[in-house]
Amino acid sequence: MTTPTSTEYDRWIRRFHQAPDSKVRLLCLPHAGGSASFYFPVSAALSPRIEVLAVQYPGRQDRRNEPSIGTVAELADQVHRMIRTLDDRPLGIFGHSMGAILGFELARRLEADGRPPAVLFASGRRGPGTHREETVHLRNDDGLVSELKGLSGTNTALLGDEEILRMILPAIRNDYRAIETYRRPEGGPLSSPIVALIGDDDPKSTVEEAKAWSEETTGEFSLRVFPGGHFYLATEQKAVLAEITDRLGVTAG
Repeated sequence: MTTPTSTEYDRWIRRFHQAPDSKVRLLCLPHAGGSASFYFPVSAALSPRIEVLAVQYPGRQDRRNEPSIGTVAELADQVHRMIRTLDDRPLGIFGHSMGAILGFELARRLEADGRPPAVLFASGRRGPGTHREETVHLRNDDGLVSELKGLSGTNTALLGDEEILRMILPAIRNDYRAIETYRRPEGGPLSSPIVALIGDDDPKSTVEEAKAWSEETTGEFSLRVFPGGHFYLATEQKAVLAEITDRLGVTAG
């Protein structure tokens, strides 16, 4: 596996705030259709106590002219290549929705390297071993937009802008295809602790389905249920950040 160039690394990994004296890192993985900037408020709140890194997937924003990656496994391989040399301090992983499954796959790769993450925060997603037959990626554009509006994950004002829609829908459709065709591969559970976080009214995962994350680790497991839907993070940010700092052993401030 080749080491990425600094240009490649900067395309994939975004650091919004410097935190050179932090004792721990948090790698943040966006949802389907999401971008690294989704985690700017997290970085602002946690830095400089925690160095927050956010992944920018190809096919969106400043990477919109790059081809999207078609499978979760391939995406995990690429992110793993970018971060495998970040071994100077403990690394936590936070993934929301599709990002939670990507985080699981990334944790599997890091454990194979002998460097398990300090903790995996799996947000807004049922356990990898559960399955629902979902075909949102096969809908026409109107059907895809309807899904986004229902989840309230994208600014609905932007969804009414035809020019912006043309730019973002291909990446969103690709992400939905990647996560909806994902099946958990063979292999044992992680050793890393897992914290599952879920909204109590999330249409993408019931609380029971979120509990299935407990089957994916031999380490500590905990489940946090918040009021709200798929994007409960928007209203529960303070509580989520408190959970992160507590689990990473960082004093809140």
